[in-house]
Amino acid sequence: MRILLVYCHPCAESFTAAVRDTVLATLSRRGHEVHLLDLYAEGFDPVMSAEERRGYHTPGANEAPVANHLALVRWAEGLVFVHPTWWYGPPAMLKGWLERVFVPHATFRMPERGKPTVGALHHIRLIAAISTLGSPRWWWWFMGMPGRRMLLTGIGALCGLRCKRLWLGLHSMDTVTEDERRRFLAKVERVLGRI
Repeated sequence: MRILLVYCHPCAESFTAAVRDTVLATLSRRGHEVHLLDLYAEGFDPVMSAEERRGYHTPGANEAPVANHLALVRWAEGLVFVHPTWWYGPPAMLKGWLERVFVPHATFRMPERGKPTVGALHHIRLIAAISTLGSPRWWWWFMGMPGRRMLLTGIGALCGLRCKRLWLGLHSMDTVTEDERRRFLAKVERVLGRI
């Protein structure tokens, strides 16, 4: 499977970088063709300009500012997001990437009166998100799991009906032990090894 691994963390020494490395190694070992898109290393600008917003609904023109990123999304059969969860959602860099890259006509059709949005990413067979979270699991559930819902439900709705959705989260990140971190990396390897 062709997999676009979208990675988002500003610090090279972070545990999230270890998660990225585990994901990349596991998927590659399983024979998948993986393209790593490191948003911070690339210097991706998450801010949508006024000009870009004005052209947001114009087919073709709305693709021009992010054409290379859209090409990667079109190439992929699987999308895997690796990021920390900050304030219940993905970092602003990743949220800005979603806002700028997942544009109308390219990734979804605009809704018509009385009808829902229709996705245009039917080639995507897998959408996965792997994240670290400072909050305990029960609090994340109480808050409605907004980051998970954004990626797996929101972006997942643009994909085919048979698209597999996967979430792996390491909760209470600020207080977990080294052993718990190692066990989480082993879980990531085990779960992704079945893809």
